Amino acid sequence: MTLKAVLFDFNGVIIKDEAIHQQLIEAILIEENLRPSPQEYREICLGRSDRVCLTDILKRRGRVVTDSYLDQIITRKAEAYQRQLETLEKLPIYPGVEDLIFQIRVAQLPMGVVSGALRCEVELVLSRAQLAQYFTVIVAGDDIKVSKPEPDGYLLAVEQLNQQYPELKADASECLAIEDTFAGIEAAKRAGMQVVGVANTYPFHMLQRQASWTVDYLNELELDRVQQVYSGTTHQPSRI
Repeated sequence: MTLKAVLFDFNGVIIKDEAIHQQLIEAILIEENLRPSPQEYREICLGRSDRVCLTDILKRRGRVVTDSYLDQIITRKAEAYQRQLETLEKLPIYPGVEDLIFQIRVAQLPMGVVSGALRCEVELVLSRAQLAQYFTVIVAGDDIKVSKPEPDGYLLAVEQLNQQYPELKADASECLAIEDTFAGIEAAKRAGMQVVGVANTYPFHMLQRQASWTVDYLNELELDRVQQVYSGTTHQPSRI
């Protein structure tokens, strides 16, 4: 078995924007005459799509909303998110992202993004950060009906990679996922992938219990060693 592709989560792996999302979700709750809870946000929303996050939070408060009303809320939040980014002189892209992308390009492996974020948000950030050209597949929150920890997004990404690169013939087990949350790690593992957990959102020791490998920063990931594990030429350490 060889490593054939690398799939990135987006929020918390490529861009450090969770504080923005939390602020916007809390603003929506206030508009709905509900009191926000930072702890509730971490419990319900990290690693999951806005649709699932808002549905679950509102349900906890006894609110059941129609799909059309939820669509309106999500659209409003997406527009606010884009306005927030426009105020930033430089996007908060995580250190090490470009270094890792370079390693993957040298290894000639295709890359994709699998995220609960809306496609317009992912494309905006990747374009502005001049990274869009490197990601041939994007599976966003508006492409699938379910959210992480369901594996559907990762499985769809593998399917799309094989469509774009017919010679690839990749199985999910031959793809590496990069995640920062428990929901994301579980989704990738349920898809049959090995996962790098990067300690951007949760402490290293907590991710280490869940992920195949764990790093503090993306530039610590040694891709050649990961490839050796896939090829069976070396054992799999938990820290790499």
